[in-house]
Amino acid sequence: MSEETLEKLLVDELKDLYSAENQITKALPKLVKAATSPELKKAFESHLEETKGQIERLEKIFEILEKSPKGKTCNGMKGVLEEGSEVMEDYENPQVRDAALITAAQRVEHYEMAGYGGVRTYAELLGQTEIARLLQETLEEEKAADEKLNSISRRVNSEAMKAA
Repeated sequence: MSEETLEKLLVDELKDLYSAENQITKALPKLVKAATSPELKKAFESHLEETKGQIERLEKIFEILEKSPKGKTCNGMKGVLEEGSEVMEDYENPQVRDAALITAAQRVEHYEMAGYGGVRTYAELLGQTEIARLLQETLEEEKAADEKLNSISRRVNSEAMKAA
């Protein structure tokens, strides 16, 4: 059995996040296409670009650790994204579908925030201050994306209520 250390856990969790972010870059264009609210479309497009930057940040972290980011599939994100894609098929009413897309996207953001918060703490405990700083930067972006979705949801949910 391999030695179980906090450093190994950090690397494993970072690989999981790397897989998750790559899955998200494939899912976001579908969300853009499915959304009807211009504000929501713009938020998804913006977060796609941000996600690409987060992947670059993770690659920098793996360079610092002298490890490969490959070798793990994030099954949790796979499931969250599958549920989100079902929304696109389950709701024909555009306003209701937009409301459902926001909820699905927020599930993604919360999953990411949990992961990034954990690995940032591991990095801090291991004295990896540069890695912790990079992870904190991503965590702040994820929190901001969630806040933006909250803001958009107030309008979209009102429209969905009127459309029902």
